[in-house]
Amino acid sequence: MKHIGRAALFLTLATALSAPVFAAPEGDPTALAMTGDLIIARPMGAVITLVGAVAFVVSLPFSAAGGNVGQAAETLVIGPARATFVRCLGCTSSGKRQKSN
Repeated sequence: MKHIGRAALFLTLATALSAPVFAAPEGDPTALAMTGDLIIARPMGAVITLVGAVAFVVSLPFSAAGGNVGQAAETLVIGPARATFVRCLGCTSSGKRQKSN
């Protein structure tokens, strides 16, 4: 139980301390933003995507009955996956980075 409390404290502090890293203006991400993204945000995004996929599978019978399978998939799996895997390193918005001339 003591280890869970320490892990929760570590994750809370890491998240709080990384907030300024992601507040940088969009454009050319800084090295600090890229490092924070690589070390903190991407692994957390992968975990959130995995948890969302499990939640989607569990909620599938209810979503199918309610007629919102697509909405559930977008919210629980596709959105977090897009934010985790289809985003330039250090960027704050999802999607591929557009080249500026």
